[in-house]
Amino acid sequence: MVRNGDLERGTAATKNRNQAYEHHQTDNSDSQWTSWLVPMIIVANVAMFVAIMFVNNCPNNHHSKGNCVARFLGRLSFQPLRENPLFGPSSSTLEKLGALDWNKIVHENQAWRLITCIWLHAGVIHLLANMLSLVFIGIRLEQQFGFVRVGLIYLLSGIGGSILSALFIQKSISVGASGALFGLLGAMLSELFTNWTIYANKAGALITLIVIIAINLAVGILPHVDNYAHIGGFMTGFLAGFVLLVRPRFGWSENRHRPSATRLKSKYTVYQYIFWLVSAILLVVGFAVGLAMLLKGENANDKCSWCHYLTCVPTSRWSCSN
Repeated sequence: MVRNGDLERGTAATKNRNQAYEHHQTDNSDSQWTSWLVPMIIVANVAMFVAIMFVNNCPNNHHSKGNCVARFLGRLSFQPLRENPLFGPSSSTLEKLGALDWNKIVHENQAWRLITCIWLHAGVIHLLANMLSLVFIGIRLEQQFGFVRVGLIYLLSGIGGSILSALFIQKSISVGASGALFGLLGAMLSELFTNWTIYANKAGALITLIVIIAINLAVGILPHVDNYAHIGGFMTGFLAGFVLLVRPRFGWSENRHRPSATRLKSKYTVYQYIFWLVSAILLVVGFAVGLAMLLKGENANDKCSWCHYLTCVPTSRWSCSN
């Protein structure tokens, strides 16, 4: 996600995200689903961005401070780079069309912004980075687990990222699908844990995922990148993965061909049931507490004095004052 004023919120280490599935292979031969939901999400995001630029109409936008970029595009041309370096619309247009805005959620009862902000992007660069990540992560997950489960994880993670972001960042608007994308990464990690017995290269899959997740979260401590959305989406997806991405234990598909004395008695292992129950409880409690705090207008920074370091670490090269 991208914060406007601050702009870049979600273009973190796209190439590394795209490699997330290289070692994420199993030794079972389940038939694959046909991926259609993720391509539709990509089309919807692109169409929404075109609509945003049409509404923005930079040439007739009297608030523009400078010349529009790519004026040959007419009303689809971009805001001046000093206003939006990601080649996109103005902050006021994004706010009007559903960007995450703490004040409007709390004081104007516009909780729907927790969902609409997931479908908005601050510019072409932001859109391309997120959609490329979605292609390489989302399509493969959908092929393995189907559109219902992956769609639920994507949506829940996006909302989870929005809630955490709104609890900590209350002076700027934000947009983008980064929380949802980090949710898919989190779901991949929990899926590896809960389906551990069926993986051929366990160590390789685990190390690859952990390194890629660590790199992406580390990029989030740079200024202007909202790591709260990343962390909120990741944790939501991590818990949702335990609930929605459980596979039958190794050898279950051949159970009916075994002698009755050697057949597996349970489709899932004990630790899979435990993961499922604990994660489901934490997911429900987390959303309930987060929404309650948000709708009460609480500022999470008041309860966690060090949490601001999760999204920006000041150095001699930059300040985190914003």
